[in-house]
Amino acid sequence: MNNHGFIFYSLLIITGVAITGLTGAGSKDNLKLFAGGSVQGDAKGLFLYDFNLNTGSLTLISETDAGPRPSFFCFSKKYKIIYVLNEVSKFQGNRGGGVTTLKYNKGSGKYEKINEILVPYGGPCHISISPENDFLLLANYGSGSVSVVKLGKKGIPESVSHALLYETKAPAASHPHMISYDPAGKHIYHTDLGLDRIMIYDLDHKTGKLILLKNGVVDVPKGSGPRHFTFNTDGSKMYLINELGSTLMVFDVNNDGSLKLVQTLTTLKQGFEGKNACADIHIGKDGKYLYGSNRGENDIVICKIEENGLLSLAGHVTCGGDWPRNFTIDPSGNYLLVGNQRSDQISVFKINNETGIPEGPVANAVMKAPVCLKFYNAAGF
Repeated sequence: MNNHGFIFYSLLIITGVAITGLTGAGSKDNLKLFAGGSVQGDAKGLFLYDFNLNTGSLTLISETDAGPRPSFFCFSKKYKIIYVLNEVSKFQGNRGGGVTTLKYNKGSGKYEKINEILVPYGGPCHISISPENDFLLLANYGSGSVSVVKLGKKGIPESVSHALLYETKAPAASHPHMISYDPAGKHIYHTDLGLDRIMIYDLDHKTGKLILLKNGVVDVPKGSGPRHFTFNTDGSKMYLINELGSTLMVFDVNNDGSLKLVQTLTTLKQGFEGKNACADIHIGKDGKYLYGSNRGENDIVICKIEENGLLSLAGHVTCGGDWPRNFTIDPSGNYLLVGNQRSDQISVFKINNETGIPEGPVANAVMKAPVCLKFYNAAGF
């Protein structure tokens, strides 16, 4: 559960694939994958790979300095910028976390740092961007807070427009874990692992302040530990994965953005008795299957999404390593890539289009403690 600030990211080796120079370009027909994680000292923390759609192999293109302990990141389609959160409690000599902004430099062929900004309280673990590309949203697990960062006309962070600090005293300490908009870009949702709840807000784009909705506090059973979530395409269903309870939950999303819990099911195989901590959740490109990661049982749970939006178990497959903290599905919908934190590798699986089951791994990249995987082409630049 408490992996956010203790990942040291100083070694990257690619096995079974050719390695290009740091400024080399990949095939124009391939996709680009970013992989991020926390670093120590002078080690670089953001890596760009060329992803081969035919074989699933990864080729290193470049390494980028993204500031201290970078982990999660998001893209701006409009400004072609990458925003990387710095998962620290002290940034630039002050209490707080940070956001490091990167932009591609055509001259050097690399992504370069163009801005850094301090975010109050510290310990950020998740970052997302508003649909209009005018604000960043941060969930700060370590400090029990959420923050809103205003972006300027060129997408550069200008100021923190709002910071909300929740309950910080144990045993009822807040630990926000994810914050993001719904598919329509209307409401903002964030999970709080520590307080077992989901919060729902609107954003005032004039002031940059979060406004709590009526019925905007949704409690889940104590000990669930809500972590990450995703929506179906039309936004009528939210799917939540619970870190501590090892469960998936399905919610109806009402017209006003409020939620109604309609289904809960375990992520674990029958008879599993070890310790487990769920992590990530995604829906396949065709919208027919949902995937979640189990850290401890060390597998990916696959559920079929029925016509009514409810889930039925389709199976489990090994994650290819140890402690699958993060995973992603490539934009073609054919591959699932798993970041196995403790075994220091990215494992690549080919998704069976008929069954939805990931098969493999078909390729592996050895990498120290992968934390966040996202495809470049999915951001449209």
